[in-house]
Amino acid sequence: MRVTLPHDLPKDEVRRRMRAHADEIADFFPAGLARVTTDWPTPDRMSITAEVVGHTIPGGVEVRDTEVVIEMQLPLILGLMRAPLEAAVRKEGGRLLAP
Repeated sequence: MRVTLPHDLPKDEVRRRMRAHADEIADFFPAGLARVTTDWPTPDRMSITAEVVGHTIPGGVEVRDTEVVIEMQLPLILGLMRAPLEAAVRKEGGRLLAP
């Protein structure tokens, strides 16, 4: 799954906002369904690991000059969640960029 969120902010501000709101990524999943951990291996890349109903879902967020790209590798068994999850990321992802 890949979702792109456009922005018109300086990259430093995007990184600051993403760090401030990283704990909200679990809200992309139905309430109580996921446990999410994040890490910043590079200044422009946040890694995401979601534990969902016994499955580990790796992913990441890449901060680019004019967009933020959110990717998650959903296992086949969770394929039915793809469309609702993409919709949630598009809807809620903007909050990650909010002040």
